[in-house]
Amino acid sequence: MRIVTFAAVAALAITAAACQPKAEKAADAAADATAAAASSQQAADAAAHASTTAAATGDTATAKAAGDTAAAAGDQAEKAGDAAKDAGHDAKEAAH
Repeated sequence: MRIVTFAAVAALAITAAACQPKAEKAADAAADATAAAASSQQAADAAAHASTTAAATGDTATAKAAGDTAAAAGDQAEKAGDAAKDAGHDAKEAAH
């Protein structure tokens, strides 16, 4: 998650020196990456909580729910990674 946040911050820093239309595009992408990182972190926290609960209860249904929550967290992390890639591409474009 920190990598996504760093990518977003880097994209914002690059946009400061770039031309305005490209800078706006990079800033928007960085904001999207930051939002995706926050969402991904919340999903990861929920997965960790669900896993802890499943381990404490030993219940099969709770364990299945924890697995589903972990899978959703993985999906969110993938989206955050994609958003960070987009922010990086937009930052490169803004720098040229």
